Amino acid sequence: MAIAHKNRASKQRYLSQKQLTMVGFESPFTRSLNPNNRWVQLAHKIPWDLLVSTYQSQMGNSRTGADGINPRVAIGAMILKHICNLSDRETVLQIQENMYMQYFIGYSSFSDEEPFDPSLFVDFRKRLGIEQINAINDKILGLSGSEGLSERTEGSNTASHAGNQSEEPPHGTTPKEPFGALTVTHKGKLIADATVCPQDIAYPTDLNLLNDAREKSEELIDVLFDAHRHGFKPRTYREVARRAYLRTAQKKVKSKKEIRSAVRKQLSYLKRNLKSIDVLLGAYQSIPLDRHQHKYLLVIHTLYDQQRAMFEERTHSIDHRIVSIHQPHVRPIVRGKTNANVEFGAKIQVSLMNGYAFLDDLSWEAFNEGARLMASVEKYKARFGYYPEEVLVDKIYCNRFNRAALKVLGIKLRAKPLGRPKAVGVEHVRPGERNPIEGKFGQAKTAYGLNRVKARLQQTSQSWIATIVLVLNLVKLAGQVPFSLFRTIVTLSANSFIEMVLAARNILKVNLKIEMCGRLT
Repeated sequence: MAIAHKNRASKQRYLSQKQLTMVGFESPFTRSLNPNNRWVQLAHKIPWDLLVSTYQSQMGNSRTGADGINPRVAIGAMILKHICNLSDRETVLQIQENMYMQYFIGYSSFSDEEPFDPSLFVDFRKRLGIEQINAINDKILGLSGSEGLSERTEGSNTASHAGNQSEEPPHGTTPKEPFGALTVTHKGKLIADATVCPQDIAYPTDLNLLNDAREKSEELIDVLFDAHRHGFKPRTYREVARRAYLRTAQKKVKSKKEIRSAVRKQLSYLKRNLKSIDVLLGAYQSIPLDRHQHKYLLVIHTLYDQQRAMFEERTHSIDHRIVSIHQPHVRPIVRGKTNANVEFGAKIQVSLMNGYAFLDDLSWEAFNEGARLMASVEKYKARFGYYPEEVLVDKIYCNRFNRAALKVLGIKLRAKPLGRPKAVGVEHVRPGERNPIEGKFGQAKTAYGLNRVKARLQQTSQSWIATIVLVLNLVKLAGQVPFSLFRTIVTLSANSFIEMVLAARNILKVNLKIEMCGRLT
C-alpha cells in the first residue's frame, strides 16, 4: 500500500497582532526563485518569440507611434487570467503581488507596481482574435503549415497504407520518410464534439426584453431632444409603463393571459417611443448619436419587429432572435439537456488529438454538428500532414454523407453501423472511448470559466473562448517532459548522440577496471 505524503502544519508560535511589524517580517527576496515552481517551468516551455511576433503583427505601429506594452506581458497576463480563472482586476493584483507570475510574464526583477490598467484586457482581446490565438496554439504545439505534431503521449499508431509503425518527427521539424518507404497518409485518432459556451447575460424573457428596450429608447429620446429644434418634448409615459411592467414582473406566479397583456402594453409604449425618435431625428441633417447609441437604436428596432411578429403569431421562436439588447450577437441554442433545455452563447466544435484540443469552429448561430465533421477532418490533415486513421464521434455526426466521405478517404469511423445490429462480428464502440473530449469540456467549464463567458463584445468573447482552449493545452504541456530538456535532445544529431553513448561506456569500463584492481590489491 502506498504511503501518503502529507505536508506538516506550520509550528510557528502565535504572536499578538500588535507585535507584527513590516520591518520585522521576514521575506524570501534575498533568495533565488524555486526552479520547480509551476510558473517557472511553464515559462520555459512556451516559445515566446513566436507568440510575440504574432501579437506584434496585429499592432500596426512597428515604425511609427510610441512603444506599447511588452507583448509577453499582454499574452502572459491573458494566460494567467484563465489558468487561475480570475477577473481582470484580480489578475492585475495577483501579478503585482506574485514574483513567480512576474517571472512568467518576463520581468527581470520584482516590482510592486501594477503591470497595466485592468481595462487594457479588452484591447488585448481585440488584438488577439480567434485566428491569432489559434495560430499561437498551433505554434506552441510545434505546428506550422505542413509540419507535423510530435506525439508527446505514450503509444503509437500505425499507418494505414504503410503497414508498419512510422517514427514521429522531432519537435518543430518536417516529417521525413526513409528512402524507398511509403508516405504516411493516415495516422492518429480524431475525437470531435460540440458544446455551447454560455454567455453572462440575464435569462431572457419577452417582458424583460421589451422593458429594457423601452428604457433604452427613453434614454435616446433624452439625448436627441433639443428645445430650440423641437419645441416640446415627446411624451413617453415612462412612470406609467414602469408600474405596468412591475405589476406583472413582481408576481411569483404569472398566467399566460397576464404575461400576454403585459407584453402588449410594453409593445405599445415601445412603438410610441420609436415613432418619437424618428420625429426627433427628422430635425437633424445627420444622426447626432455616437456609434454605441446608434447601435442600440438599430437593435431596438429589430427587437421590436421580432417581438411584434411573435406576439401576433403567438409563438416564441423566430430566426436570429435577439435575447439581449446589450449583446445582440448572442443567440439561443437548443441543447435538450435536463437542467438547461436552451443555452445562450456561442456554439463551438473542438477536435482532440493525443489529449491536445483544437478549436475547429465557432458560431453564434445554432448549427448541425454533422455538417461540419469533414471540415474538421480536413483541418486535421492541414495541421499534421496526414488524415486520421480513425474518427470517434457521437451519433449526430454519423449520417450517411459522412460515412461515405470517410470511406472514400480510407478513414475508419468508430460508430454504430446502420441497419439492424448484428449479434457477432461487429466491433462495438465503448461509451468511455469518447470520454477525453467530454472531460476537456468539463475541465474548461469547471476550472477555466468556459461555462460563463463574461466578455461583452462579440470579438472579445471569441478571444475569451479561444484563450481557454489554449490554456487547456498549456496545462497539459506543463505535465510533459521539460521543454528545455526536450529541445536539447531533439537538436542533437545522431552522430553526437552515439559519441556520447560510446564515451559514457568507455568511462564505465575504466571505472570498472580501477575498481577490480583495487579489490585485487
